[in-house]
Amino acid sequence: MTRTDPAGDQATAPATGPADRSGHPHKLQSDGVSAAGSIVMAVAGSAPAYSIAATTATLVSTAVLGAPGALLWSAIPMMGIAWAFLYLGRADVNAGASYSWVARALHPVLGFLSGWALVISATIFMVAGALPAGAMTVTLFSPKDAGNVALITAVGALWFLVMAACVLFGVHVTARAQWIMSVIEVGILVLFAVLMIVRAATTSHAGPSFSWDWLGFSHLSGAGVFVSAALIAAFYYWGWDVSANLNEETKDGHKSAGAAGIIGVVIVFLLFEIFTIGTLIMLPAKTIEENSGNILSVLGDVVWPGIGGKILVVAVALSTIATLETTLIQVTRTLFSMGRDHTIPAAFGRIHPKWRTPAFATLIVVGVSMVLFIGSNFLGSVGDIMNNAILSIGLQIAFYYTLAGVAVVVAYRRVLFRSVKNFLLIGLWPAVGAVFMAWIFIASIPSNDAIVNILGIGLIVLGIIPMLIFFRKARGYYTRRPLELPEELDATAPAHVDDGPIG
Repeated sequence: MTRTDPAGDQATAPATGPADRSGHPHKLQSDGVSAAGSIVMAVAGSAPAYSIAATTATLVSTAVLGAPGALLWSAIPMMGIAWAFLYLGRADVNAGASYSWVARALHPVLGFLSGWALVISATIFMVAGALPAGAMTVTLFSPKDAGNVALITAVGALWFLVMAACVLFGVHVTARAQWIMSVIEVGILVLFAVLMIVRAATTSHAGPSFSWDWLGFSHLSGAGVFVSAALIAAFYYWGWDVSANLNEETKDGHKSAGAAGIIGVVIVFLLFEIFTIGTLIMLPAKTIEENSGNILSVLGDVVWPGIGGKILVVAVALSTIATLETTLIQVTRTLFSMGRDHTIPAAFGRIHPKWRTPAFATLIVVGVSMVLFIGSNFLGSVGDIMNNAILSIGLQIAFYYTLAGVAVVVAYRRVLFRSVKNFLLIGLWPAVGAVFMAWIFIASIPSNDAIVNILGIGLIVLGIIPMLIFFRKARGYYTRRPLELPEELDATAPAHVDDGPIG
């Protein structure tokens, strides 16, 4: 089924596209994820337990008592980007998400680079994420082998392959696995959040007493402190947008997927703040520094002596495994959308006739990630790998979030002043998010190590190569097709009386 867009081109609707040469339509499994399941995916994508365990020490070493403030002031623009994803998703249901939206609202070249940035960041993360999955599992079941790099690598690779199988065998399998892992993980975190609050209020603790100025800017002064902290915070939150990449497979995806992203950001923000403040209060600075890779386990032992550390290790292991799955979803759906548009080899745009998943894209990503994962063990210590990965991924996240924030303002520019709601949620807030993301991207470059800039920016620029190679085959994609606004927000439709005019 085709439609004619305002530019006069024939555009194929993603979910009902024509069959490819192999006879398989470019159609993912529709209604495979419920609205509630989409929220679970968004929370799992940000991997709260993993993010806290892997990143808290890095954030505290950068911002010290300003860590809670960095999370708060980074959450506000991040919510603006979440609103951008919601409204862009209402205008264009596409598994490529920002890859498609930015192309149609701004320019196809920017759209391709936006999708490419996500592919690169997700691939780097899968390398960085599989190692902790193996480490946490070994720590849980065989503490004496916690330093066995070969064993940790093998177990991490095994978990990665299990999650890849879930992604390959259908979105229903993926959703069920995610429900089980995420409910247990978040349940454990909520339990310990309550225990921390009670313990902090009733007993003495090793760190400083909480002060509301931790949430301000007083502890974020100094050369590059806030910029570095904000870049780290971007890594904390990243992943909620997996719900957008599942929009073709979500029930009422044009609304549910975007709403799930916003709810996911709110949930993980609360968890991040509570655990960051709890870490600062419960643990002395030296302990945080010495246990950078195992901070939740140490915190758990303090909050619930004897068993707390092991319970939180379970949460981190589940979180790490779950986010490997959501990251695989993001990268394979983006590659699927690219392949469907012929901006990369068309094989990436094919789906399995039975499982209705992008099987070729999944297998290629698994193969590349496994090679990089095993090779990363020879590149330096785990701490160095994680630190460089977090910062480089932060650059790539800031890049494509900036473009999405600008895209929604441009796409909806004719209706921004039709109501207060439109101005705030479609215009001002996403614009603030875009400016913030662009600022931390540019301002962090001079202070980054060369390896971080090479990984973070150099790999984005590398996307120009496939863009040039497949430019002719992807003529349909590179012919600009403006986004069509939802009927209720179209400039030609009557203004909403409830929203009220500005002023």
